[in-house]
Amino acid sequence: MNHRICIRSAVVDDVETIYQLLKPFAKKDIILQRNRDNIFQHLQEFLVAEYDGKLAGVVCAHIYGKNLAEIRSLVVDPDSQKHGIGRLLVEGCEQWLVGMGVTKVFALTYVTDFFARLGYCIVSKESLPHKIWTVCVHCSRFADCDEIAVEKQLSGELSDLSV
Repeated sequence: MNHRICIRSAVVDDVETIYQLLKPFAKKDIILQRNRDNIFQHLQEFLVAEYDGKLAGVVCAHIYGKNLAEIRSLVVDPDSQKHGIGRLLVEGCEQWLVGMGVTKVFALTYVTDFFARLGYCIVSKESLPHKIWTVCVHCSRFADCDEIAVEKQLSGELSDLSV
């Protein structure tokens, strides 16, 4: 059976599903907790993945400036994993960021192998600008952060996101 994956910008009707997708990962301290108000306030930064018509994944791209953006809140419903949805979400963010003129993207992650397969390199967290830590102070692991920083120089290449 052919499965259809569609990556698109989030809309207000997606907020509850985004919240429900993020919640179990936040409870496990894999990502930062976001309440519904926060999702509404940052909705323009979110992309979602529909897998066979069901919202199955989400990612957020936060722009810090011309030279830097962050991929945040990347999750795929456990029932929909291993279908390339995470990769398509990251590639969707990269395309959106290239279109916005951003030249470099980073993520703080526990899954460095996933990002390495997408062309990201491990960098020292100290190499990232101080302004990125404004969100991190809300994390229970802030004082002893074990996430690994990865970054990628963005090219101007755009590709089709449909599978």
